[in-house]
Amino acid sequence: MIEMSIESIRVSLMNYQRVVILKEKSSDRYLPIWIGPAEADAIAVRLQEVAVARPLTHDLLRSVIDALGGSVSHIIVNDLANDTFFAKIYVDLDGKTLEIDSRPSDALALAVRAQVPIYAEETVLEKAGVRLDQEGQPLEEGAGGEPEATKEATEEELEKLSPFRDVIESLDLEDFDKRSSES
Repeated sequence: MIEMSIESIRVSLMNYQRVVILKEKSSDRYLPIWIGPAEADAIAVRLQEVAVARPLTHDLLRSVIDALGGSVSHIIVNDLANDTFFAKIYVDLDGKTLEIDSRPSDALALAVRAQVPIYAEETVLEKAGVRLDQEGQPLEEGAGGEPEATKEATEEELEKLSPFRDVIESLDLEDFDKRSSES
């Protein structure tokens, strides 16, 4: 398990879909996950500490877990199959840890409310993680785990990655540096 943080939520200008960008805490590897607009708003509302008049669904879920005597311990983006991400919510209750299947967007919305760690399995990061160079271009892992210049992708690889292309190309590393220095 690799600890992640929510770097940003972005909107694709090409198709107006939302993507949450998770960043590995100990390196410059990013994990883009496409999410729905309602879930993007639910995450953003909490990250920006916007007050809402009534509890949102994820606020309700956290209240129910708390009222039952449980607590969310962490979430994990644990799988990627057929271009679909999967996640688990871990809840401590009565000395046991419950593992609850979830969409990543819902798990993330709950994690930001409960202020618990967010993790991703290494296998997920190997499949969909992206490292960027100083110009914002993707890097590929070389022998020994060191990044090397990206080799030319095949047509099939480009087709599989096309949903992520506009998001990756719109990443602004200078913006990342500003946020890192503010923390």
